[in-house]
Amino acid sequence: MKWLHVQQNWPAFYEAIMDKWPEVDEADLDEIDGDQRAFIAHLAEATGQEAADIRDELREWLAGEIPSDVVMDPIHDNHSISLSAKYVNEGEDEYDDDARFGDDDDHRGDGD
Repeated sequence: MKWLHVQQNWPAFYEAIMDKWPEVDEADLDEIDGDQRAFIAHLAEATGQEAADIRDELREWLAGEIPSDVVMDPIHDNHSISLSAKYVNEGEDEYDDDARFGDDDDHRGDGD
């Protein structure tokens, strides 16, 4: 992913950022508001690491996939689905309807 994806969807990345860097909290992220330089400076101060080391960590983190719950658009969704094909058994289609696994709207047995 690119920083632009993170910046454009900044609040949606809070959980992923706080998982990776527990030194930050939501108030810090609100203040940073997607500014990469401010984010690196904050992490360097919070962790005591050099900014160059933080940039390397950030570059490595950005090399991962965009979390599927962050960006919802047909191109990204279809790309994510096609990547999931490696987890689908041979002979099955990753685009198949999964209705046979149960109705998500069926609330029987949940106390209603």
